[in-house]
Amino acid sequence: MIRFLDQLTFVFFTLSGTLFFMILKRMLPLRRSRILQILAWVLGVWLSDTVIYSNDIYALVGTMLGMGLYLLVFYRRQVMEKFSVLFVFYPILIAVNYLFQDMGSRLFFSRIEKVGGEVVWDDPTRLLSTGIHTGSIFLRLLFWVGIFLFVKRFLARNALTLPVKMWWLVDVLLLAPMVAVFTIIYFMPGEMIVNYPICVASIFSSIGSMYLAAYIYNSMQTAYHMEEMEKQHRYYEDLLREEERVRSIYHDMKNHLLVLEAASSDSQLVRQSIEELSGQISSYEDYIYTGNRSLDVILRDKARKARALDIDFGAVVRFEDGDFLEPMDISSIFGNALDNAIEACEKLPRQERMITIKTGRIRDMLVIAVENNAAREEAKERGGKRTAKEDAFLHGFGLANIRKSVEKYAGQCNAGMKDGRFVLKIVIPVP
Repeated sequence: MIRFLDQLTFVFFTLSGTLFFMILKRMLPLRRSRILQILAWVLGVWLSDTVIYSNDIYALVGTMLGMGLYLLVFYRRQVMEKFSVLFVFYPILIAVNYLFQDMGSRLFFSRIEKVGGEVVWDDPTRLLSTGIHTGSIFLRLLFWVGIFLFVKRFLARNALTLPVKMWWLVDVLLLAPMVAVFTIIYFMPGEMIVNYPICVASIFSSIGSMYLAAYIYNSMQTAYHMEEMEKQHRYYEDLLREEERVRSIYHDMKNHLLVLEAASSDSQLVRQSIEELSGQISSYEDYIYTGNRSLDVILRDKARKARALDIDFGAVVRFEDGDFLEPMDISSIFGNALDNAIEACEKLPRQERMITIKTGRIRDMLVIAVENNAAREEAKERGGKRTAKEDAFLHGFGLANIRKSVEKYAGQCNAGMKDGRFVLKIVIPVP
C-alpha cells in the first residue's frame, strides 16, 4: 500500500509541476531550442516542489533566486516582464507549498501517539505519513488546476505587451503579497496559525494583480477595436464620396479635354487646367486595395500623412493570405513600421524623402518589407536608446511592439541600415 501511495504521489507531483510549467509558458514564450524546452519542463517540475518550512531563510531566498534565474535562462521577452512574472508567482508558489506542507505536518502529529516524546515509526505510522503526504500533493495539484484554468480564461496570452512602465505599476502592487508572505513565513513561529490567512491573502492578492493586468490589456484592446471600427466607417464613407467625385470628373473629362484643346495656344492656361485636374483626383491615389480591410485603412491613413509631408510613398501590397493575423497585430506591425519611416523621412530634405512597402506570399511564408531613406546620424543616435524623443514613456515602443506581434506567430523580424536606407524585413509562416 505504501509503495502504491508513493507511485501515486509521484504522478500527482509530476502533474502539478507540469501545470506550473504550462502556466509560466502561457505568460512568457520559451526559448526556441527543443533541448532548452525539455530542460525547462524538468526544472519547472522540480522547482514547483520546493519544500518550505517556517523560519527557513535558505528555502525562501533560494526559491526566489532559483525562479528568477530559471525565467531569465529559459524564457524570452524583456527582463522587466520576467520580473513581473516572478513577482506574481513567487508568493503563490511558496505560500501554497508552505500551507500544504504545514497542514500535512499538523494533521500527522495530531493523529499519532508518541512514546517518550518520540514518534514510533511502525507500519501504521508510515502508512499514515505517506497517505497524508499523498493527500497534500493531490490538493496542491487541484490548486494548480484552478490557477491554470484562471490564467487560461482571464489572462490573455499576449497580456505582457503592456508598456514596461505600466508593468512597474502592477509590480508595485505585487510587492505587498511578496513581502507579506516572505515575512510571515520567515519571522513568525511555525506554531502560530496566523500564518495561514496571510498566506491565503497573499495568494489572492497575486491572482488579483494578474487579473488587473488582464483587465488593463482587454480595456486597451477594446478601445483599439472601437477606434478601428470608427476608422473603417469613415474610410468607406470617404471612399464612396471620392468614387462619386472621381466618376463625375471622368464623366466630364471629354468636355475638359475639349477646353484644353481649344486653349492649346495658351500654355499657361493648359498648365493651370492640368494642375487643377490632377489636384481633384490626387486624393484618390491614397486608396490602396490590399485584400485586407484593416490594412486598407492603415495604408490609406499613412499614405495621406506621407503625401502631406511630400514623401514619395510606394506600396505593392497583396495581403489576402494575411487574414490569420489579428487586426491589432496588423496595426502594430504596419502602423509602427510606417510611423517610424515617416518620422525618419521628415528629418531629410524633401527630395530625399521616400518610403517603399512590399508584401506578399512566398511559398508558405508571408513576407513584409518596409524601406525608407534615413539619416545615418539619426540611426547612430538611436542605436543605444529605445527612442530619441524626450517623452520616452509614450514613444519608443514601435520596433519592440512589432517584434512581439511577429513572435506571436513564430515569425522573424530583422531591421537595420543598408546604403543609407533603413530596411525592416518580416517573415511570418502562413498556417
